[in-house]
Amino acid sequence: MTFSKLTRTGIDGIFGFTLAGAALLAASVSAEDMTLDADSDGMVTLEEVQAVMPEISAEAFVTMDTNGDGALDDAELSAAMDAGLLPADES
Repeated sequence: MTFSKLTRTGIDGIFGFTLAGAALLAASVSAEDMTLDADSDGMVTLEEVQAVMPEISAEAFVTMDTNGDGALDDAELSAAMDAGLLPADES
């Protein structure tokens, strides 16, 4: 096996693993049922996002919180999913 084939196979494997992980994460995030909204108040705080997706940083959350109120509403969640900042709902 050549080095380039081994490298290509390794990259393809990593890419496939990343896609599978993203699909699983996307299944747990639904704007419809607000699985991120732990207290069911219609808003999603940084703490609620990080409880499901600990890799989301405070800086990324601030980017998603376009009105600066410290919480994400349904429109901000949808925009974040459209922008690829949160996994999109596939249901």
